[in-house]
Amino acid sequence: MRPYATAQQTGTSSQQCDATAVHTAPSGARAYVLLDGVGHGEGVPEWTRTAARRLARAASRRGDAEAGLRHVYNRYAAERAEFGSSGLPKAAAVVAVVTPGRLTVAWRGDARAYSIGKGGAFKLTNDHNKRRVWPPTPNFPEGGARNVITSCLGATATDEDVMKVNGHPAIESITRFSSSYRLLLASDGAYEPHEDGGHDLAAELRGTPAEAARHFTTTAVERAVAATRALDPHRVYADNSSALVADIRP
Repeated sequence: MRPYATAQQTGTSSQQCDATAVHTAPSGARAYVLLDGVGHGEGVPEWTRTAARRLARAASRRGDAEAGLRHVYNRYAAERAEFGSSGLPKAAAVVAVVTPGRLTVAWRGDARAYSIGKGGAFKLTNDHNKRRVWPPTPNFPEGGARNVITSCLGATATDEDVMKVNGHPAIESITRFSSSYRLLLASDGAYEPHEDGGHDLAAELRGTPAEAARHFTTTAVERAVAATRALDPHRVYADNSSALVADIRP
């Protein structure tokens, strides 16, 4: 049985603009990637799928998530500088690279990575969105808009550019050392309904990777639909919901 699986639900959107990819390098380094396309315009699904594959190959071959993400980001940034960026797609991106005893994760945007272990679910990423830039306060309890991302694959801004405006670099990364855990990569359409409902993410990810990914994405859509229906029965909505679940073993 394969130790990883993906699942995607379209929700109430007209097309699936999320994408996942997995690639294993000759060295044995394996990269797991999830991209959440910005918007639902024509060309976004194909661009996102291609970008996910490129990112998985680049990260696995370098054995490092940040090195892979920076390589692909710079490639798209150079293309936009040469040909112009008007109308070209973009995506939130998260990539995890697993080597023996080591996990590196890098991200742009609000696609997330979690490590699931005996202590439950631990969020490895820190969203690049307006909620992070303007967190909730007593006088501003809603905080900034969480659906407005402040960094993404396909942009051209440098770390310094994004830091000046938003207080975080364009790309962030972490390194963890562990030999056994369950890894989750998820789009906001998958994790937000669970987070909003206060659900135990570890409990939502039981079973095989395929069972866990399918349950996580399906119930996210169901709960998003139920939540929006409760507010307005005529404006039901659920975003694309995608998850990649991998069991990492020594």
